[in-house]
This record gives sequence, structure tokens and C-alpha cells, in this order.
Amino acid sequence: MLIVLATAKLGEGVIEEGQAAMQKMIAASREEEGCLEYAYAQDITDPGILRVVEKWKDEDALAFHFATPHMAEFQAALAKFDISFVEAVKFQTGEGRPLL
Repeated sequence: MLIVLATAKLGEGVIEEGQAAMQKMIAASREEEGCLEYAYAQDITDPGILRVVEKWKDEDALAFHFATPHMAEFQAALAKFDISFVEAVKFQTGEGRPLL
């Protein structure tokens, strides 16, 4: 399994202006075969920070994701906004188990 964690710094108003594009991207990504989880979350202590959590079955699933039409459409939509990615990291893991 692959886990992708990303942090993006958003300009003022990006969450509101980009919400429709984000919702569309999340919904389409969750429908992809090999997508185990795909979510965005706004940081509670800094509303200008967006956290992205993705879980993928394997490298092929992630590669497919990056090649989808909805990814290209989403990237085009993002280009209109003041967004700077602070970090995006991919981790190879086992299946995991409940912590508690």
C-alpha cells in the first residue's frame, strides 16, 4: 500500500473558490480502482493549510491516478488559485492495523 501525505498553503479565499473543483476531484478519485482513501482537510489551527491524505493499493494505481482526465482538469483548475505546496511525500507501507 502507498500513503501520500501532502500539505498545501492556500491563499485567501481558495477553499471557498476551489471547493467545487476539490469535491469533484475527491469524488472521481475515490471511484478509481486501487484508491483506498482520498481526503482533504483544512487545518484547524491555520485555515490556510490544506492537508491531503491518499491511500493507494500500489504504484500502478497511483500512476493511473496521475494520468486520469480528472487529474488534468483539477490541475488546470488549481492553476487559477494562489496555492503553494509545502510538502508532498509518498510512503510504501504494509496493510496496517488498528492503533487502539
